[in-house]
Amino acid sequence: MKKISNVIAILGITSALFAACGPSSGPADAGAENADGDITISDLRIAYIHTDSVINKFDFFIAKSEEIAEKGKKYEGELASRARGFEQEVANFQSSANTMTINQARAKEEELVQKERNLVTYRDNVMQELSADENKLYNEVYDMIQTYLKDYAKEQNLEMILSYTRGGGVWYADSALDITSSVISGINADLKAKQNSIAPAATPKEDAPVTPGN
Repeated sequence: MKKISNVIAILGITSALFAACGPSSGPADAGAENADGDITISDLRIAYIHTDSVINKFDFFIAKSEEIAEKGKKYEGELASRARGFEQEVANFQSSANTMTINQARAKEEELVQKERNLVTYRDNVMQELSADENKLYNEVYDMIQTYLKDYAKEQNLEMILSYTRGGGVWYADSALDITSSVISGINADLKAKQNSIAPAATPKEDAPVTPGN
């Protein structure tokens, strides 16, 4: 799977923090509002998540990834079968070419060349389809996580949730601000609840006795 990019760029974080900082008259005013009524850094309620962990432990992502992997295995088997059939056809042609006329051999060669092109085209189409499935999955997962985090931030009274990834915009954050485990548990519970709510209700069997009304 492709490497996950940062959700929040370093410049975005820096500008947000500087925008929250107003001129201060001294340490005693560090937690107070500035003249414009904006909050200061000490007032910000910030947490962070390890994005890779949230995605890789998100049940929706795990299930869909397995589906794509199974689809890839199916295509791989079909491609291997077609390749073996083509190789056998080439071998048969090579062994019987001496018995063919020039026109017959030329026609067979053109047929094999076209089959090889078709095989390559099939392979490329399969790779493009799997890549499109992967991109679609990541987009869906990002949207789902972002939607969940908006609600989570409101519930936990947070003003900002950062993405903590190696080499990303955040180089250090106190572990007390790490809400990764909480988000993983919550988003999976939320997913399960939604799946249960849309699951079809069990229908009674045809031979089940019907209780008459009073």
